[in-house]
Amino acid sequence: MGIIKFGQNINNRSNIEIIVVDDDNIVLDSLKTLFEIENIKNVRFFNSPIDAFKFLKDKNNKPKVVISDFLMPHINGIEFLAKVKTLYDDVSLILLTGYADKENAIKAINEIGIYKYIEKPWDNDRLILNIKNAIERNELILSLKDKISKLDKANKELEKYSFNLENIIEEKTKVLNDTNLKLNAIFENCADSIVLINKSGKIHRINQEFEALTGLCKDIILKKNINDLICATKLSLKKKITSCIDNEKNVIVRDYETKNKINEHIIPLEISIAPAIIDDNPEYILVIRNITIQKQMEKLRDDFIATLTHDLRTPLLASIQTLTYLIDGTLGEINEKQMKFLKAMKATNCDMLGLVNALLEVYRYEEGKLNLYKENFYINEFIEKINEQLESLYITKNIKVKLCLNQTRNKQVFADKNELRRVIVNLCGNAVKFSKEDGEISIKTSILNENDLKLTVEDKGEGINKNELPKIFNRFQSFEVKRDENLKISNSTGLGLYLSKKIIEAHNGKIWVESRKGFGSKFTILLLNSVNVKNNNDNILEERKSEILKV
Repeated sequence: MGIIKFGQNINNRSNIEIIVVDDDNIVLDSLKTLFEIENIKNVRFFNSPIDAFKFLKDKNNKPKVVISDFLMPHINGIEFLAKVKTLYDDVSLILLTGYADKENAIKAINEIGIYKYIEKPWDNDRLILNIKNAIERNELILSLKDKISKLDKANKELEKYSFNLENIIEEKTKVLNDTNLKLNAIFENCADSIVLINKSGKIHRINQEFEALTGLCKDIILKKNINDLICATKLSLKKKITSCIDNEKNVIVRDYETKNKINEHIIPLEISIAPAIIDDNPEYILVIRNITIQKQMEKLRDDFIATLTHDLRTPLLASIQTLTYLIDGTLGEINEKQMKFLKAMKATNCDMLGLVNALLEVYRYEEGKLNLYKENFYINEFIEKINEQLESLYITKNIKVKLCLNQTRNKQVFADKNELRRVIVNLCGNAVKFSKEDGEISIKTSILNENDLKLTVEDKGEGINKNELPKIFNRFQSFEVKRDENLKISNSTGLGLYLSKKIIEAHNGKIWVESRKGFGSKFTILLLNSVNVKNNNDNILEERKSEILKV
């Protein structure tokens, strides 16, 4: 009879125990011999089922397999294995029976759950194979129980988490609903108009203040484009509100207005435009403020300044004229000390008069009360003459001026000569002011698109800080450049560049600056459609000259 070499595999399982119960010692000895041959260890043999059951009651003695004979005194094998089943329901049970007990064995398998029954006399190979399968079955059952236990634990944790999650969701939903109610209340009752649009300007949502602002009902507004309801203050700009959109940052604009359809009032607006992503689509939130009161206050302030400065001109002119008479000796001889003080007084009064005149010019431009008197003139001769007039200013710092005018040779420009002179003189004066000793300034002209004049004034001076560049053309904006501990340069009242911008814009042109700290600045003027223009303003020009002569 062949022997299956299985004992070595079983022996490697350190936690395996086999319980064998049989009242026949010959059977027990036979099994012991077989297990020794197969090198099967961790086996306990009992010839009394009562002793075996006492041993098994100790939970530390839990076996993998229990093998029991059927016919035994006091208790048969089926009853014994049934009691073992009550202790350990996962242990594999094997019943040894005679041929006559086969029917009872089959009944025990069905009722008790015995794993196998083996008829005597048994085949050793079959017995070892059944023991192997019984051990593997036990381990599979234990593994399955462990997984079921873990699964139950996970299910309980999941149920607990699910319960907590429902509470959290309910709580968060309540908070979200409360927040939405508050936001809707803010949106609907905000003192400013709020409008939600897409990139093309289609209106998606509005609050009730925007209805009041436009004098239109919500249903009509939602069918319109924002550009239909809001337009630029200056019709010459023709700039749509959607052209001000920036996808990365907020933008604030003021040069826009709307017309109330009920009372026909024109309402000036200040608009803040902010990008937002709503339902994965780019949208834009417009916060629109009615600035009628602010405009009225600005008007009162500007009118006050204009009246005040206008009234200051006469006494200042009189004072300057009187000081001139004293200085040139018309009113008698004065000593050197008196002369020094009188000249200082005259210089101060002249500075004040310059500020007053600048304020008046700004006021006239903002109110649209200053008309441009355009004429055709040769731009090269015009710039060369200005350069000669500023020669004394250049000498103070030994500034070298480079004129690059070849592209505009024999080219005429149609513009207000006096106002353009004011701009160029201001740019050149600033270039000198912010240049170092023995510095260099270049003035360059060129023609773009056959009809546009481009003029640049560039210096190699101190330059402008990056954060100051956006404010440089603002009214009353003054900048200081510190070269050393004792020297500071300031661009005075801060009206020169502001007024220059107004003059160029009145010419339908543009002015901008490029600068880097320590590398100088370049101011550029672009006058659109100003070259080779027919002059139709001869009569107006004569009136302008007469007006200038009277002044």
